[in-house]
Amino acid sequence: MNSKENPATKVVALSELAARIHDGDSVALGGSFLHRGPFALVRELIRAGRTGLEIVKQSPGYDIDLLCRAGVVKRARTGIVALEGNFGLAPWYRRAVETHALELEEHACATLTAGLRAAAFGVPFQPVGGVHGSDLAELNGWAKIDDPYGSGEAVYAIPAVRPDVAVIQANEATAEGDARVFGTTHWDRIMTRAARKVLVVAERLADASEFEARPELTLVPGFLVDAVSIVPRGAWPGSCWPDYGVDYDSVSAYLDTDEHTLDDHLAAAPEVSR
Repeated sequence: MNSKENPATKVVALSELAARIHDGDSVALGGSFLHRGPFALVRELIRAGRTGLEIVKQSPGYDIDLLCRAGVVKRARTGIVALEGNFGLAPWYRRAVETHALELEEHACATLTAGLRAAAFGVPFQPVGGVHGSDLAELNGWAKIDDPYGSGEAVYAIPAVRPDVAVIQANEATAEGDARVFGTTHWDRIMTRAARKVLVVAERLADASEFEARPELTLVPGFLVDAVSIVPRGAWPGSCWPDYGVDYDSVSAYLDTDEHTLDDHLAAAPEVSR
């Protein structure tokens, strides 16, 4: 379905969704590690030749590794980064950090969440505990503030993090842009409230009446969403519970260091055959 065919719909082709992300944008990616990430959109950004992106995510893995391998990302604000399971760390991400091809603002998951919350709440910073004893505060220049109510305790003030775009992978979406997720939502909710623009990749299109019958399942209301793309198996090679699990063989094949591996991996993606 194309938005030009029906002006009321927010459903667009994956290529059009990627076109709404521009060179140099700060992009928050939903999901966690290999689970329910908007990976079809990540691959489409590579095909579209995007450059200079900043990636914001508490626990990226395959997504940021793929973008580093393709030379798309310039800066990152991340917590833990790994491919999880038997695959260990993300090798092309690690290489990009070590060679200074990627500028890294390293976070704990809690501090990045605090920055996103500050943006969502419309305040310049969010206090967070649990950073004491870490070098992160000094490395990032986070201010330490005393409790103004006299407890004698101090916290760190994390500056607001407002991505230009948040992209999430949903199980279902309506033509009006409402999106819902089954299972763990990770940090998707706060990302979509913090970002200036929200894009959704969904496994399938659902009728608005189904959302009206179960409004508590709506993770992102349509009025927050700029556009939606329907891409079955869009989280491949990761999982999108309960629709499918991780394709471990494809993740393993991606990690091959042959010079043709990246092109082969992009060509094997489910969205290519659609």
